[in-house]
Amino acid sequence: MDKFRMIFQFFQSNQESFMNGICGIMALASTQMYSAFDFNCPCLPRYNLAYGLGILLVPPFILFLLGFVLNNNISVLAEEWRRPQGQRGKDPAVLRYMFCSMAQRAMIAPAVWVSVTLLDGKCITCAFCTSVPMETLGNASHHHLSQGEIQRVLARIPCKDIYNGQELIANEVAIRYLRCISQALGWCFVLLMTTLAFLVRSLRPCFSQAAFLKSRYWSHYIDMERKLFDETCAEHARSFAKVCIQQFFEGMSTDLVAARCHLPKKAPVDAGEAAEKLLGITDQGTMNMALKSWHRCKPPLHLHPPALPAGNGWAGEGQPPTHPSVPRRETAAYYSSV
Repeated sequence: MDKFRMIFQFFQSNQESFMNGICGIMALASTQMYSAFDFNCPCLPRYNLAYGLGILLVPPFILFLLGFVLNNNISVLAEEWRRPQGQRGKDPAVLRYMFCSMAQRAMIAPAVWVSVTLLDGKCITCAFCTSVPMETLGNASHHHLSQGEIQRVLARIPCKDIYNGQELIANEVAIRYLRCISQALGWCFVLLMTTLAFLVRSLRPCFSQAAFLKSRYWSHYIDMERKLFDETCAEHARSFAKVCIQQFFEGMSTDLVAARCHLPKKAPVDAGEAAEKLLGITDQGTMNMALKSWHRCKPPLHLHPPALPAGNGWAGEGQPPTHPSVPRRETAAYYSSV
């Protein structure tokens, strides 16, 4: 139990670890879904290919979209991409990094599904059973059946209970032939995915390490900024609701006192603290204007100290005075007097 708790705490340590855990769970879920799936080939010439390739390709596409949906950064990416320019420019490198990061994680579960499906071989057997080379594996000199009838017989190869073409080609021979091809494709796909992952992980820092670090840093910053903004808005909403409720009950108590009902007076404990958290935003219109302003013109990413008064001789010139004639304590007193 302690090991599971440690793993859970690791997944909650940051957004990247959490999404890696989600992708791992989705990969395990994809294998369980395939093992629980009841594969039933239609055994018809015109439907085998569509059914086999559909089972091979449609669930990975759904898992890929599900990986994007479960990723919290998709909303951050869409918001950053669609927001107005405002006072802060949009960096395309950061947007590309966020999209590539989400795409790489979302590809894990589909890759697992395709690998398991190809290694199992049922989809390839169902889809390409009518393409078995009769000249090599079967009796090509069978003159009692037309080409269409041969296709109908070959389409029943995945269905052993209704297959009736043993004199044409043995059912075990055709299934083994198609399964070997499917497993070869499966191992090639696993090797290709592993090689691509190795190249991305190992060669990317060798070419653009500085750009990669900058994109990664600012993508984390955007995510963290959004979380802090949501927390600040939630705290402001809580303080706003608390002050509104306190004012409501104070008004009710005033009405009751006016009606000659003697009530015990008790000063609110946190009224002053809640009012300070409002930061001067005390009505709905001002709050809506602040939210619109945050979306339309976010502040630039440049932290600067407060501007010094213009009368000190160097404010606005870009460089402070070279002679330290005024001590730090006297400077603070001067600012406070202004």
